[in-house]
Amino acid sequence: MAKQLRSELKDYGQTVLVFQGGGALGAYQAGVYQALHEAGIEPDWVIGTSIGAINAALIAGNSADNRLERMQAFWQRMEHGHIFETQLGAWLSPLRTISAIAGGIPAFFAPNPFAFLSPFSQLGAESAGYYSTEPLKATLRDLVDFQLLNEGHCRITVGAANVQTGEMCYFDSNKTRIDERHIMASGALPPAFPAVRIDDELYWDGGIVSNTPVEAVFDDEPRRDSLVFAVHLWNPHGPEPENIWQVMNRQKDIQYASRAASHIRRQRQIHRLRHVINELGKLVPAQVFKDANAEDLMHYACQTRMHVVRLLAPALNGEDHSKDVDFSPSSIKERWEAGYVHTSETLNQAPWRGNFDPLEGFILHEAMGGELVDVIGSAKPVPA
Repeated sequence: MAKQLRSELKDYGQTVLVFQGGGALGAYQAGVYQALHEAGIEPDWVIGTSIGAINAALIAGNSADNRLERMQAFWQRMEHGHIFETQLGAWLSPLRTISAIAGGIPAFFAPNPFAFLSPFSQLGAESAGYYSTEPLKATLRDLVDFQLLNEGHCRITVGAANVQTGEMCYFDSNKTRIDERHIMASGALPPAFPAVRIDDELYWDGGIVSNTPVEAVFDDEPRRDSLVFAVHLWNPHGPEPENIWQVMNRQKDIQYASRAASHIRRQRQIHRLRHVINELGKLVPAQVFKDANAEDLMHYACQTRMHVVRLLAPALNGEDHSKDVDFSPSSIKERWEAGYVHTSETLNQAPWRGNFDPLEGFILHEAMGGELVDVIGSAKPVPA
C-alpha cells in the first residue's frame, strides 16, 4: 500500500509540508509527519515558521531513517510539568503554564532575570527578551545535522520577520546556507524571546507577520506541480466566546490562523487566472507571438496545478489561550496522536484523486479531524 501510494504521488509533482507556528501545538505536526513517514511519503520540501521551522529542521536535517527518532527525541525533551499530570486534567492547566513561565523549559528556554527586573533594563538588541533561547541552540545542534540539511536532499524554507523593516523574510536552503540562527530567528517570538542577528539584520518570529508560510510555495519560481500538506495549528473556525477566558482563546486562534482563508481565496484566483491566460494563448494565432510584448505577456500563463491538503488541528478538551505553552506529556501525546490519526485517515481518502476542472490550478482539500469538509470554493472532481 505504501509503495503504491508513494509511486502515485510522483504524478502530482513535488510533495511539500507547510508548518504553522504554535509552540506546544507543534506536536500535532510531528504526528502528521509520522503518518506520512509510515506511508512511505517523504517530503521534497519543508516550510515552517516558529515551532514549524524547528519541526522542518528535524526533517530536513536528518536522513529519512532517523527523522522520526530525532523528532521523538525533541518532543521528549520539551515535556514539562510532569508533576501536574493527574486526573484533575484541565484544572491544573494554569499551574503548568505558571511553572513553564517561571522556570522555563530546560531544552528550550531559560528565564533572563535582568529582563524581569524592569522593562527598561538595557539588555542589548540580541538579549532583549524575558528568556534566553541558548538551550534551544544546544538542542538544535544536538538533533539536527546542518551539513546534511544544506546538501539539498530535502529543501527547507523558514520564515522570520525583519525587526527594522517589518517585512517577512524567507530563508531558503536553495539560496542560502541554513544554520541554527535561521531556525531560532523563525521562533524568536517577542517579548518572550530575543531577536536573532543574521548578516547584520535582526529577526523575530515570522508568525508576527504571517504565521501560515504556504505563500512560499505559491510564489516560488519556477512554479511546479505540487501536493502540499498545509498543517494548521490554530483553528480559523470556532464557537462564539461567552466569557473573557474564552475570548482570549478565540482571539489567539484568529490572530495566529493568519488570515489563511483570505490567502487561499487570493491564491485560487491567481492560479485560475494563470490557467485562463494559458487557455486564451491557445486561441491566439501563432504570428501574434512574433511580437515580443505578446510573448512577455504569455509568461503570466501557467499550467501547473497545486493540490493543497489543509490539515486542521483539533481543539483539546479544556484548552485555553495558554495552550501553546502547555508542554505537558499528556498534551504532547494527545496532539501527536491526533496528527497521526487525522493524516492517516486523509491518506486513505486520497482527495487529490479524480478529474478536476482544467481551469483550476489551485485545488483545496480541507480535512478537519480527518474528515474532508467543503470550504472556500473547493473544487469538486468532474466526471471523466
